[in-house]
Amino acid sequence: MTLLILLVSTFLTACLGVVGAQAMRRDVGWIAAGALAVLGVLAATTLSDLGGMREEAIPWIPTLDIALRVRMDGLAMLFVFLVLFIGALVMAYSARYLAKGVTHADYFGWMLLFAFAMVGLVVADDVVLMFVFWELTTLCSFFLLNRSGPKAGPVAVRTLLITASGGLCLLFAVILIITTTGTTELSAALVSDAWADDPTALTASAVLVAVAAMTKSAQFPFHMWLPDAMVAPTPVSAYLHAAAMVKAGIYLLMRFTPLFGDNTVWQVLLVTVGLVTALMGALFALQRHDLKAIMAYSTVSQLGFLVAVIGLGTPDALKAAAVHTLAHALFKSTLFMTVGIIDHQTGTRDLRGLYRLRRVMPVTMIITILAALSMAGVIPLLGFISKETIFAAFIDAPHRGLPAVLATSAAVAVATLTFAYSCRIVLGGFWNYRGVEDPRLRGPAGEHHDPEQKPAEASALFLIPAALPAVAGLVLGLFAGHLDPLIQGATQAATGSYHDPDLTLWHGLTPELGLSVLVLVTGVVLVVFRAPIDQWLNRELLPFTGVGIIESLRRGAISTGTRVGDLTRTDKQYVHLGAPWILLAALGIGAVVSAPVLSAQVEGLDQTSDWVLLAMIALFLLGAVTTHSRLTALLLVGAAGYVVSIWFITLGAVDVGMTQILVEILTAVVLVLALRKLPRNFHKTRRTRAAVSAAAALGTGVLAFGAAFALTGRRDVSALGQYYLENTYQDTGGTNIVAAILVDYRALDTLGELTVVTMAALAIIAVLTSRRSLDEHVNDFRQWNQSALIDHVDNTLPTRTLFRWLAPLIGIFSLYLLVRGHYEPGGGFIAALVAGTALCLAYLGAPTDRESPTRLPYRTIMAAGIAIATLIGATGWVNGSFLRPLYVEVPLPFGMSFDLTSTLIFDIGVYLAVVGLVLVALNYLGQAPRHSAGPQEEDALRPAAEAEKEGSS
Repeated sequence: MTLLILLVSTFLTACLGVVGAQAMRRDVGWIAAGALAVLGVLAATTLSDLGGMREEAIPWIPTLDIALRVRMDGLAMLFVFLVLFIGALVMAYSARYLAKGVTHADYFGWMLLFAFAMVGLVVADDVVLMFVFWELTTLCSFFLLNRSGPKAGPVAVRTLLITASGGLCLLFAVILIITTTGTTELSAALVSDAWADDPTALTASAVLVAVAAMTKSAQFPFHMWLPDAMVAPTPVSAYLHAAAMVKAGIYLLMRFTPLFGDNTVWQVLLVTVGLVTALMGALFALQRHDLKAIMAYSTVSQLGFLVAVIGLGTPDALKAAAVHTLAHALFKSTLFMTVGIIDHQTGTRDLRGLYRLRRVMPVTMIITILAALSMAGVIPLLGFISKETIFAAFIDAPHRGLPAVLATSAAVAVATLTFAYSCRIVLGGFWNYRGVEDPRLRGPAGEHHDPEQKPAEASALFLIPAALPAVAGLVLGLFAGHLDPLIQGATQAATGSYHDPDLTLWHGLTPELGLSVLVLVTGVVLVVFRAPIDQWLNRELLPFTGVGIIESLRRGAISTGTRVGDLTRTDKQYVHLGAPWILLAALGIGAVVSAPVLSAQVEGLDQTSDWVLLAMIALFLLGAVTTHSRLTALLLVGAAGYVVSIWFITLGAVDVGMTQILVEILTAVVLVLALRKLPRNFHKTRRTRAAVSAAAALGTGVLAFGAAFALTGRRDVSALGQYYLENTYQDTGGTNIVAAILVDYRALDTLGELTVVTMAALAIIAVLTSRRSLDEHVNDFRQWNQSALIDHVDNTLPTRTLFRWLAPLIGIFSLYLLVRGHYEPGGGFIAALVAGTALCLAYLGAPTDRESPTRLPYRTIMAAGIAIATLIGATGWVNGSFLRPLYVEVPLPFGMSFDLTSTLIFDIGVYLAVVGLVLVALNYLGQAPRHSAGPQEEDALRPAAEAEKEGSS
């Protein structure tokens, strides 16, 4: 199994979860759990020997050195294990936690996509690819939160604002890394010699990466989103806290430690913020009575512990971080799942609503105790070993003196408070721990709140996923030496040097053992005197909350944006153009800049035809801006467009000229349909406004002409143009350079434009079906119907006759242009425009819109076009890039043959999408008015009096 196959398989598992949920409902969790577990086993057995490394890459954007580059080393392996195996347990747990009989397709889809994003993040060896997966985790968390109920929307938005701001910091860091090192390869950038020459860039990158990680890992002052996100279902919280979202920040810090580990700013920032976060989170956890809130703040505290020890930067510190990351994933996943079990079985998760559950839920109690002891750092659990390694890292830190003493003391205090809130969970949940009754601190009702529900032990299938991590924490604590290869590989990847973990329960009488004893003794004292401590903590420690600050900032930003928007929220163009002096200043600057270049090039304008065409365009446009008739203005603007197309053809741009002519034809038809919904004449304007508008238009036009002429006018072929002239046939097999650029060199960009065309068609449908049309007002509609040719059957006879003879010829010509586009002027877009003229002719020849032959399945046609273009383009990856030319020689009669190319098939997709857009415009802009009080199928061209009479009836 390769790394890329691992990524693809994880993504397919997400698709399987969505599809399977439709049939199996919540039971698809078992299938998803099995799939993730199998992928984890395969990753362990075939991808790496835990101390080695595997690299793979597929070019993505070769010109920018961006690739789908993945790399598996010891650090990536550690996090891949967490993501897949903890994910498998959470999926199995979800199969019994979620409501029975509900589809839950969105839940399984986003959770499994989260697993895919996390796997991609930890194996990415390209900084751009890493950023893409980083942002994908942000989106997954947003949608998982947003689906959690009516109150989850503001929470999801606040979380998105914080984590997305961290994503921007990471983006800036990525840009700095690329510009400083000249490579996007992460492993190469981390060891680049360029950093030694630019310490400022090094420090700036360190701060940006640290802030990005802190937003994901809920470090002060970004910590508030994690407790706020407890609106999510418990399985989501279990995965986010144990192996997904928050672990992304920890991974990022460990991955960049080889580069930033010796930077003083990095060290001070991580250690200080980490310890402050750890102490703050522990105190807040001791205040809460909601079990889920205690878990949330305990995660904040434990993450702070991890960030602080990573900031030390030594091999011992990174070893401690790796061990504690594993231990935290095990005990935190169990604790969240047991909280969910308690909530599910009792209907509440408030400590003050639970009563001696040890009698009715003994198995749940044992599981919870094992996980809580590991979190508290009690021997012989894995949490004890991880706590010992953290103490050892602080004791052996390279910096001595008062800062080292303060940091170690803070670490001891954090561990002591951890012991206290771990006991609070166990005693409060199973021994009827009664805290201070204070409505301000009372937790919310559980997700399965039922006042009449009687507690009972959960089923074995419900308990097993929660029990396995707790048992693993005990077994790995007793046999910690078996973790040495995994931790050694992670430590070596995070430090760049070999380090023997030597994990064991007993290292003799060491300073860290003494600190552990101190923690246990002090923790027991805090538990014994928990009543007065609770009394003291029964207060607001701060006069504000983090959520309140974020919400105030969000409302302030919205209010400011609203006020700024009010200044320009109008349909008056002159307001958007700004004050007159701004426009005049821009025109003046443009004139000064372009004048020297224009004076040097204007001598080249010596063709008489240019001046004639310019004069014609000027006359048509002058008439368009002075006429009061909308229809006349449309015809004059169209005439100017025809002159421009002729100009293109005389300059040799036949493809562009043909496109312009066809666009003008279709535009005229579509705009005439639109004019039916508007008054016949323009509204009157004051002379002053007309003069100002004319001056602005003329100045802007002159400036645009000057800029275009200065940049492109009468110059030799550019280097890029020369490349196309010399290499198009060799690269694509085609001789039409314009078509080759569009569907070979820029195929992916053309596909994007094709998608935009389809979205425009859908927008037309949405707009014209959601609002009443202006032609429903009889007075406006009547003015277009007062004509001697109102008989729609007779006056369309010439058009119908013309269409009957021309339609076959136009169709054949359209297909001819489609086929020849790779070699001669033509192509999918031009051919579709020709077909569009036939459709316009057919539409105009129909007596009514309901009798028009253009009432075709346009949605299906557009979808088919997009699908064909996408699929044939994807086949080009066989040769290394999107729509890499593929040829198949098709034999024809009489010994002839035809080259069927992938470019032609791509053009067919373009053809169908554009034809679908034309059909949408004709069917929706030209549809007859539907009066709400009359029949649904009224004819648009009935006499106004008749329509008015039927409407009133």
